[in-house]
Amino acid sequence: MKTKTKFPSPKAENFYAELRKRVNLDFAERAISIHANRQMWLKGTLFISLFFAIYFAVIFSGANLLTLALLAILLGIVCAFIGFNICHDAIHGSFSSSKKVNSALSMIFHLVGANPYVWNITHNIVHHTYTNISGHDEDIDIAPGLIRICNEEALHPHQRFQQWYAFPLYGLASLSWVFRKDYKKFFQKRIGARENIHPGIEYFNLFFFKALYYFLFIALPIILMDIARWQVVIGFILLHLGQGITMGLVFQLAHVVELTAFPLPDATGNMEEAWAEHQMRTTANFSTNSSVASFFLGGLNMQIEHHLFPKISHVHYRHISQIVRQTAKDYNIAYNENQTFMSALQSHFRMLKTMGAPVNSSMVNKIALVPLK
Repeated sequence: MKTKTKFPSPKAENFYAELRKRVNLDFAERAISIHANRQMWLKGTLFISLFFAIYFAVIFSGANLLTLALLAILLGIVCAFIGFNICHDAIHGSFSSSKKVNSALSMIFHLVGANPYVWNITHNIVHHTYTNISGHDEDIDIAPGLIRICNEEALHPHQRFQQWYAFPLYGLASLSWVFRKDYKKFFQKRIGARENIHPGIEYFNLFFFKALYYFLFIALPIILMDIARWQVVIGFILLHLGQGITMGLVFQLAHVVELTAFPLPDATGNMEEAWAEHQMRTTANFSTNSSVASFFLGGLNMQIEHHLFPKISHVHYRHISQIVRQTAKDYNIAYNENQTFMSALQSHFRMLKTMGAPVNSSMVNKIALVPLK
């Protein structure tokens, strides 16, 4: 049984207490809600509309195979944007002040092939608590045995090439999510150190909505489209390559770059730093000043703000980032940031290369990767 990891209690006048005070004051002074605004609702409507428009175009347009292939990839990318912009906020409870609205919107996650209940456990509860802690945060287990991202993982000879083969695997990860990951996470005894005990209704939801997804994206196209079954299968794979690469890159660029650390607890399970300071060390932003990136990626390019304030809708992250940045500076805490998507991508590539190298793997975050005393 894994030892439960514990963070020390923060001091009364600590970084996070001051940060929350400043952010709360800012919302109060501007007299606005921490939840979705009109822009958020319009954006959500746009992506849902695009989803159905592309889906029905694929099914009923009778377009040539090349056009169908391109539409399948585009549909996958739109599915990723739906996950980023609607489902992610809804499952965190930050889209609306109404639990019923958040619950309803979280059900849209089934349309992208994922289970919102399982995601809530693996992401909201475990990943957001034990970020980048090997053996606890299963979100960083991209492809165990294939991709190595910290020194706690065994090094294999083939991983010297992982910076090249990792990116195609991100696309395949979406297929794994649809056919394997949700089932595996649901039925394994523990996720990290958290024991899995599920309400009975969630067993029904898992199998019913997975079956519905398979029907909508595999069976129905086979029934209605005038193309061969193997061509439908290729289209389904292309959809998930588009969806998987989009989702994989965004999440990896936030936690698996040269700026982020992978701290370990001591032998008794205690971490050296309080939870908020841990989040600052293990998370990084990218394209912070890009309104385009924030629009399409649901604020996930600003993971620092998201990890510190998951109950605040992502439409507010660009504004509060200035408060977070200044407070971190006041407390002499690093604010990890890559200025552009490309600089973050290059950093991720270099980290994969370093962690796959037999000699140099210990050089990345070498202080953070040893047990804390």
